[in-house]
Amino acid sequence: MLPSTFASKYLKASQRTLSLLDQCHHIRQIKQIQSHLTVSGTLLDPYASGKIISFCATSHLEDALSHGFTLFLRLRNRTTFIWNTMIRGFAEKNESFRAITLYKNMLDTYFSPNNYTFSFVLRACADLSDLFVGLQCHGQVIKYGWESYDFVLNGLVHLYATCNCMDSARRLFDRSVVNRDVITWTSLINGYVKSGQVVIARQLFDQMPEKNVVSWSAMITGYVQVGMFEEALELFNGMQICGFRPNQAGIIGALTACAFLGALDQGRWIHAYIDRNKMELDRVLGTAVIDMYAKCGCIETARSVFDEMPNRDVFAFTSLISGLANHGQSASAIELFARMQNDRVAPNEVTFICVLSACSRMGLVDQGLTIFNSMSDIYGIEPGVQHYGCLVDLLGRAGMLEEAKQVVREMPMEPDSYVLGALLNACRVHGDVELGKETVESLVERSLDHGGVHVLLSNMYASANQWDGVVKVRRGMGDKNVRKIPGCSLIEVDSMVCEFVCGERSQPHVIMEETESLLFGIEKHLKSESL
Repeated sequence: MLPSTFASKYLKASQRTLSLLDQCHHIRQIKQIQSHLTVSGTLLDPYASGKIISFCATSHLEDALSHGFTLFLRLRNRTTFIWNTMIRGFAEKNESFRAITLYKNMLDTYFSPNNYTFSFVLRACADLSDLFVGLQCHGQVIKYGWESYDFVLNGLVHLYATCNCMDSARRLFDRSVVNRDVITWTSLINGYVKSGQVVIARQLFDQMPEKNVVSWSAMITGYVQVGMFEEALELFNGMQICGFRPNQAGIIGALTACAFLGALDQGRWIHAYIDRNKMELDRVLGTAVIDMYAKCGCIETARSVFDEMPNRDVFAFTSLISGLANHGQSASAIELFARMQNDRVAPNEVTFICVLSACSRMGLVDQGLTIFNSMSDIYGIEPGVQHYGCLVDLLGRAGMLEEAKQVVREMPMEPDSYVLGALLNACRVHGDVELGKETVESLVERSLDHGGVHVLLSNMYASANQWDGVVKVRRGMGDKNVRKIPGCSLIEVDSMVCEFVCGERSQPHVIMEETESLLFGIEKHLKSESL
C-alpha cells in the first residue's frame, strides 16, 4: 500500500472516530475516544485534540470542561484556536476569573490574541465587572488592531456599560456608526438603565432601526427598576402590537408592574398567556405570578399557583408567606414557614421579616422571639435594622413597652424610622404619651420627623385630653411648615390604573364628577343601611 493511500485511510479513520463525539452522553465515552486517538497517535495532531477540547468546552456533560482543561494542559502544541476554545469554555460556564487567567497565560507564551480571543475575554471582564483588566484588554485590542470588529466592539460597549462607565460606552457607540447592531444598542440601553438614566435609554431605544425581544425586555425592566410601572406596561403592550412575543424577562417585568399597580386584569391576561404558550412556571416566573396575585388581593389564586409549581425555592416561599401575612392570614403564613423548614428550604433575610410580622399581628411573642433568635443561632443570618423593627413591633403590640424600648436602646445599629415608628405606634395603642414624646424627639434628632409623626403625637395628646400638648405640636408643625403627606388610592377600571391623591383634582373633570357622584351614592346607601 502506498504511503499516501495509507495516510488518507488513517485520516479518514480518525475523522470517523472524532465524529462519534456528538453521540457522547457521558464523560466516560469521551475518554474512550481520546484513548483510541492516543493509541493511534492522532491526538498529537492539533486538529484532533482541538476537536475534543472544543466538545468538552461547549458540552453540558458533568466534568466535561474540567476534562477538556486537563487535556489542554498536557498538549505540547497549542494553536490559537485551542487557546480561544478553552477561554470561551470558562467564560460561558461562569468561570470568568479562570478565563482571564488563561488569557494572561496565553500572552505569556507569546501567542497573539485575535478578535475571537478578545470577544471572550471582554465578556469575562464584564461578568466580573473588572474594569481594570478590561482597560488593559482595550489597550491590547487597539495594539492588535481589532477595535473595529463587531464582536469586539460589542464586548467593549457591554464592558463599559456594565461597569457604569457610560461616557466611554457612548463614545465607542457613537464612533461605530457602521458597525452598530441590535446587540450594541441593547448593551448600551442596559447600561443606561442600570445607572438610572432611563430617559436616555428610552431615547436610544426609540432610535433603534431594528429591535429584538431582548431590547424590548431591557427597556421594560428598566422602567420597573425605577418605579415607572405604567410606562413598563405600556411598553409591554406595544411590544406585542409590534409583533414580538415577550420572553421570560419581559413577562416578569410586566408582572412586577402589575403587582405594584394592582393591575389585576392585565396580570390575569399575562398568566393566561403563560399557560397558553405552555411556559414552565419555574422558580423565577412562578414567584412573579404569586407576587402579582398576592399584591392584587387574590391570595387564594396565589396559593394555587404556588402549589402548581414543580420546584419551589426561598423566593417562592417568601412571596406567599408575605402575601398571607398581608391578607390577615398570619397563622397560615407561620404554617407555611414551618413547611418551608420541613422541605429544607433555607429562609433568607426577607423571609424572617415576613414571619416576624405575622407573629406580631397574632401576638405570638414567645414564638416570634424564638424565630428572631434562630436567625443567627441556626441560619447564621445577623438581624438587620428591619428585623429589630419587627421585634419592637412584636413587643410593642403586646404591651411590653419597656422591653421594646430596651431593644431600641441595645440594638447594634442606629434605629431608623421603621424601628422608632413601631415604638411610637405602640405608644399610641397603649396610651404611653411620655414615651411617645421621647420617641418623637429621637425621630427629630435624626431628621426623620415627617408630618405623620407629628400628627400621631398630636392624636396621642388628644386621646389623653392633654390639649395643651395638641396645640403645641400643631403650632410647631406650622412654624416648621411640616405637612402630612397625603394618602393615595389606586383603582383599575377597564384595564387602566387610575391614581387618586387626597385633596388632588388633577384627574379629568368628567372623571372627578363621576367619582364624587359615586362616593355620594355610596355614603347615602351606607347611611340608609345603618338606620
